[in-house]
Amino acid sequence: YYKTTIPSCGCLVDCTLKIKEFFMDTVFHEIEPIFNRDSKILILGSFPSVKSREGHFFYNHPQNRFWKVLAKIFNCEVPQTIEEKKQFLLNNQIAVWDVIASCEIKGSSDSSIKHVVPNDLNRILSVSHIEQIYTNGNAAFQLYEKYCKSQTHMDAIKLPSTSPANAVYSLEKLVEIWKSITQYTAHKK
Repeated sequence: YYKTTIPSCGCLVDCTLKIKEFFMDTVFHEIEPIFNRDSKILILGSFPSVKSREGHFFYNHPQNRFWKVLAKIFNCEVPQTIEEKKQFLLNNQIAVWDVIASCEIKGSSDSSIKHVVPNDLNRILSVSHIEQIYTNGNAAFQLYEKYCKSQTHMDAIKLPSTSPANAVYSLEKLVEIWKSITQYTAHKK
């Protein structure tokens, strides 16, 4: 219970927002992993962004380049609906999930993540034929190394983040680097 005095300026909304920003929420991962027994690679993010949590699916922020990168690599249209995205991943032998099952996080900021509970990646690895694990960005890689590698006994390859916050990489540069994932899929390029 926190007691506060309403400022004389009447800026209750501003003060409420500042209080919300100060306290981080424990958030639980509610998006099911995408995989089947034919999945050959596993792409891990850190934790769903606010937009992904709102949209109930991976990489749902309109400026995230994940779906554009994969579509260019596999020479097809960018999937639009959740069902199209699921089918696209499965057709290309790609499993997708995140390292974290729950954590305290401020908005979508990976740098604010605390009190991590990792996902049990064996849920995927025990069913699929995963040959390689990739991480979407440095935060996912660091979290994987810290919380998951000891359970999977697999090295992960760090790919540059497709997040809009990673403006250093153009779409073309991301495609060039990310196309290495095709060495493990049926659609080798």
